[in-house]
Amino acid sequence: MIVAIDGPAAAGKGTLAERLAAHYGLPYLDTGLLYRLVGKNMADQKLDLDDAAAAGRVAGAIDPVRLNEPGLRGRGAGELASRVAVHPEVRAALMAFQRAFAAGPGGAVLDGRDIGTAVVPEADVKIYVTASPEVRARRRTDELVAKGRTIEFDRILDEIRQRDARDAGRAAAPLAKAVDAHLLDTTDMDIETAFRAAVDIVERAKAERE
Repeated sequence: MIVAIDGPAAAGKGTLAERLAAHYGLPYLDTGLLYRLVGKNMADQKLDLDDAAAAGRVAGAIDPVRLNEPGLRGRGAGELASRVAVHPEVRAALMAFQRAFAAGPGGAVLDGRDIGTAVVPEADVKIYVTASPEVRARRRTDELVAKGRTIEFDRILDEIRQRDARDAGRAAAPLAKAVDAHLLDTTDMDIETAFRAAVDIVERAKAERE
């Protein structure tokens, strides 16, 4: 069973995907980490993030072992990822890795922004996780404050809106809900409610297949 989970930044898709993978005993891939690693590698090498050819070369040479580096989870790495993800060269270089992961024995759970539309459009279950920009910004702000960071809500909200615009407006595999994806709006849900709703979606999809 392949489960594709897409959605904008801070919608909660990563948490849901990881929990679903554990619940069903499936491998899990946060595909956003691939783009974060590309962006971080470019920044470390002082390369121009707008140089599509250079970004494609970096993407083609990434080491998957480094996907567990703590620094990739930070806000800065997320912004770098959004910058390099607009390049078709980067997406093409990372596509084979993602598809190979999804094709593993028993299936997998993958989350990102174009999993159900471009990476594995044949996925058995597709869920598009979203929430209002204001709720997503509040969640991200609270998360950073809990880590001891001093950050303004309005700044985070502005960054999320800009990120949404970049992700939805890029030419290569823009952020979009697949026509056959189940919409899961978590605006008024806590994580437990959202998880139960996601499990219900998967179970209904399994029952329909059987």
